[in-house]
Amino acid sequence: MPHTYSQISIQIVFAVEGRQNLISPKWREGLHKYMTGIITKRGQKLIAIFCMPDHTHLLVGIKPSIAISNLVRDIKAGSSNFINEKRWIRGHFNWQEGFGAFSYSRSQIAAVSDYILEQETRHKNRSFKREYLGLLEKFEVEYYEKYLFDWIE
Repeated sequence: MPHTYSQISIQIVFAVEGRQNLISPKWREGLHKYMTGIITKRGQKLIAIFCMPDHTHLLVGIKPSIAISNLVRDIKAGSSNFINEKRWIRGHFNWQEGFGAFSYSRSQIAAVSDYILEQETRHKNRSFKREYLGLLEKFEVEYYEKYLFDWIE
């Protein structure tokens, strides 16, 4: 039986519901570990992760047998439940609907990993909205403004 060989690297970006700053740096590492566990259990490879207070970036080596939307659904649902069970916030935590997914070649993986891991520094000078719109434009993704994340201006 022939095997399937692939190298698919996807950057996934999604936001906290209402773009609230709910992801505290003091529990970021625990959330990173939990999301890593979800990705690993689904048979995928986490390359880089960073959760900002209002959004998350992941770089995942993904197999062609899984739908990206199913993986993101599992990450978002699992991590929401985890945050709510830990009672890290007052009220109920949710991720906003939707996500961005952008593909990269093997030669770009190190640069994209660095980009993700340096989120705190990058966002001192650039808003998430500007960053996300820049990704959409860089990858020539058609979008409708009304369907983008809710932005905090």
